Amino acid sequence: MKKIIFAIAALLGLGTVVSCSDMLETDSSQRLFDPDMNDKTDSMYYAFGVLQALQAVTDQYYLQGEMRGDLVEVMPGVTDKNLQELASFTAGTSNKYDSAYQYYRVINNCNYYIAHRDTSLLTGSTEVVKNEYVAIKAIRAWAYLQLVRNYGEVPFVTQPLTSISQIESTNFPMKDLAGIVAELAPDLAQYSGTPCPNHGEFDLGSTNWGANIKLISQYFYIPVDVILGDLYLENNDYANAVKYYVNYFTNVASANNTVMAFSGDISSLPRTMYDRIPLGMSIFTRGDYSNLFKLDNKNEMITKVQMPVSRQKGITSVLPEIYGFDFYGTSSNRGATPRLEQVQLKPSASYLELIDTLTYYYYESGNAISLSSAKICDARYYSFTEEVDFGDDSTQVWISKVANANVYLYRSTTVWLHLAEALNRLGYPDLAFAILKDGLNQSVLDYGTEEFGGYITAAGKNLLTNVYPLITDATADKFPKELSGGVHQRGCGWTSDYEHRNGNYTTGLSPYQMNPVVGNKLAYISETYNVANDPALYTKADTINAVEDLLCDEYALEFAFEGTRYYDLMRLARHKNHAGTYGGNFGSLWMKKKLEYKHPQKDLSDPNQWYLPFK
Repeated sequence: MKKIIFAIAALLGLGTVVSCSDMLETDSSQRLFDPDMNDKTDSMYYAFGVLQALQAVTDQYYLQGEMRGDLVEVMPGVTDKNLQELASFTAGTSNKYDSAYQYYRVINNCNYYIAHRDTSLLTGSTEVVKNEYVAIKAIRAWAYLQLVRNYGEVPFVTQPLTSISQIESTNFPMKDLAGIVAELAPDLAQYSGTPCPNHGEFDLGSTNWGANIKLISQYFYIPVDVILGDLYLENNDYANAVKYYVNYFTNVASANNTVMAFSGDISSLPRTMYDRIPLGMSIFTRGDYSNLFKLDNKNEMITKVQMPVSRQKGITSVLPEIYGFDFYGTSSNRGATPRLEQVQLKPSASYLELIDTLTYYYYESGNAISLSSAKICDARYYSFTEEVDFGDDSTQVWISKVANANVYLYRSTTVWLHLAEALNRLGYPDLAFAILKDGLNQSVLDYGTEEFGGYITAAGKNLLTNVYPLITDATADKFPKELSGGVHQRGCGWTSDYEHRNGNYTTGLSPYQMNPVVGNKLAYISETYNVANDPALYTKADTINAVEDLLCDEYALEFAFEGTRYYDLMRLARHKNHAGTYGGNFGSLWMKKKLEYKHPQKDLSDPNQWYLPFK
């Protein structure tokens, strides 16, 4: 243990845990490197020190989550060997992207702030630093969550480490996921409802290719209710997860972060796929999916890590280069991020099969009443990629989600889908499907119910109006039906039962309905895993498992190439093991099947093999 902590100390450079990089310089005439922690305002520089540590771990967080998932494939002879090792589950202690100490650097910065910040400061009756203090605790919880996701059991440290003698004289307890949740969640719960701080915007300068970049300070914090929901969801405590996700949407989120009004736009399809579009197809769109990832987007984003615009300004990211973009280059091309000739990763065959076999729902031209469907694709993928066919049976794909060196830790849709996941496992697959199909608002809960021939149960309506009051008279304005729509429609057109012409809810309008969609997934699960073989004997537990697999597909479609995939697979596998619907190790076998195309060098049917070596 002493050797481990000594290594942590050496890496962190203890005693210099707080500083401010060039990218975070403010307009103040006085540059503060060691401000007074009892001052009302200057402690934000310590918060920026936390951000620096977060920047340092971001590439590792992203690559640990993406490379071990099922959405990317390496390119032999091109892909960096460290990435290939992560993908094949052969990464050892020498791997560049395996360093638990990077997460401890974040934690140590947080511990220093928490230990020294005076939280009693007031301006009038306002606690001026409470939201910042709570936000730092939330970031610490996030860092611990990543540690146990990646390493299983880790040293638990809550005091700032400032000297080698202090480290050597302390035996820190080891904690697994359940232990981390038990230690951190009760403390965070007392701050539920606290909004993130907002220190304004900071000009980070312009890239060499003409893009002006700003740091929006509120987006590098994590809402406390969101991380609470995630801690409980990860630990199979679905009731508490629902509680805190609902509290985030009703008491913390702005109206902009509660709607999902983006409809799939197939106008971005490559010309080689135009023959998939039926004659007479009319497309009604509410916005291009790629708009969510623009540098100035302020609606969908909750938490993102932004990197500086040049190596001279601080910590840089390898992610744009991996996907073939020259974010830090010297190109004079103004506009989009310049492309490189070489790309190190490509979409996996299983992911491409998923997106290219999905049904798209659309109105026929001149018909604004009924909907049709066709096997076209999920349009989201084509909103953030560009393919070039070289004519020799090879195609190169540029994936632009991280082209501008931004990594998205939380988007509004992340919380919606995590809420769906928790609701499903809590016993409400109807509500989970509603988040995919229609979105949630009063109209859906009134007219999409079984009473009107819909799929929302009376118990489900009661849950969200009384038990966990998401939709009430007081909150209705946050979830307007005019901007409604489920997450699945972002890539697959008009999945909801809202009429385009007048916004009324008409049960059965879209062919995308719960019974046939879930039925198809049940049949696939039965054939693939040899379980639940008799449709006449399907139980609610079978339905919950099938809806969870639909959510797994949606995670792939919505969050592809955002660094979350392996973490999602682990969490869902853990749910399946915990439920025991098809045996206590079904989730592990399910995950092994998902990743078998990678030929992993570990037996993933054993949960103990899911982790990286701790170093």
